[in-house]
Amino acid sequence: MTLTVAGLKVRLGFSWILLTLFLIWSLAQSYFPTSYLGLENRTYWWMALIGAAGFLGSLLFHEWAHAAVARRRQFPAAASTLFLFGGVADTNTEPPDPRTEYAIALAGPISSFGLAAVWYAAFEVGYRANFPLAVLGIFGFLAFANTLLGGVNLIPAFPLDGGWLLRAWLRRRNNDLRQATRRACLAGSLCGFVFMMAGFVQIITGHILAGVWWFVLGFFLRETAGASYYRMVAQTTLASMAIRRIMTPDPVTVSSDTSVQRLVEDYFHRSFHNMYPVMEDARLIGCVGPKQISAVPRERWAELTARDLTIPCSKDNTIDVDSDTEAALSLMNKTGNSRLLVVDGGRLAGIVTLKDLSQFLTLKLNVKPAS
Repeated sequence: MTLTVAGLKVRLGFSWILLTLFLIWSLAQSYFPTSYLGLENRTYWWMALIGAAGFLGSLLFHEWAHAAVARRRQFPAAASTLFLFGGVADTNTEPPDPRTEYAIALAGPISSFGLAAVWYAAFEVGYRANFPLAVLGIFGFLAFANTLLGGVNLIPAFPLDGGWLLRAWLRRRNNDLRQATRRACLAGSLCGFVFMMAGFVQIITGHILAGVWWFVLGFFLRETAGASYYRMVAQTTLASMAIRRIMTPDPVTVSSDTSVQRLVEDYFHRSFHNMYPVMEDARLIGCVGPKQISAVPRERWAELTARDLTIPCSKDNTIDVDSDTEAALSLMNKTGNSRLLVVDGGRLAGIVTLKDLSQFLTLKLNVKPAS
């Protein structure tokens, strides 16, 4: 599920939805009954639902603060995938300098601490005005949750905000983005291991809910720290290679007047390619794949031609021959296409596939040049 908050796209994965349900259950069955005694069970559930919704709003505000500072610094703010204590930015570039990275990273914790102060003030006002205990409980939870959100994010473990601050400091000190990222991600992985062990200890000593939450946070840090380093290396590696070096030149093409019957028998059943460029009078007009054929009843294969099934050339399935491989991968991720037509001045130059990019990246990461 994708939300748009003040121009920022935020993705909520299935795992986050499960964590939200577990959060609601934890609040209704443990946090609120322990902290605010004497209320009805259904009241605790309503408090949990509202508290969880408020926590989601706090996360969105935290991510919006990052994006707002990024836009002000003229750094493109892409989508962000939420997790329990913030979000992971889905960007194709890195901050241009440590100063920009400092500013963007600090925006999140500062916004959370500011929001915590607002909720603490609301709690104090409500307490003096004799608000219902359930309302005070929600105010108190949101104040605590935002304080925790800001505090946890300052831990120097990538991809938490503190990890970005650590990377910016290392980057400024050594002027080496790759090494700074590696060290910040290593800190994230080690911190994640410590959290997982702490959570395990809490679970076996009877503090099950707290232990589960710390274990989940630690597991997330270990997983995303490694993935973040790999992604940064991949981006810098792909950005240095032109697409013409990776593509398959002079691919097999199909004439637009080829019947679907012949297309299936002479092309898809023989070459086993998943996409063929379609040509008309030596001019590229698009491409055709198995998905288009499967939508046509078999009895019509003899009367229809490749032209009838062709997907026209567009910015979603073509890329210029002078583009770099990072641009190709970004386009594939955006559109879901695993194959792109490579064009040179409107003429077909080749085809590049996700498998090509994957093999190239694996080779570059595993084979070091001779010194």
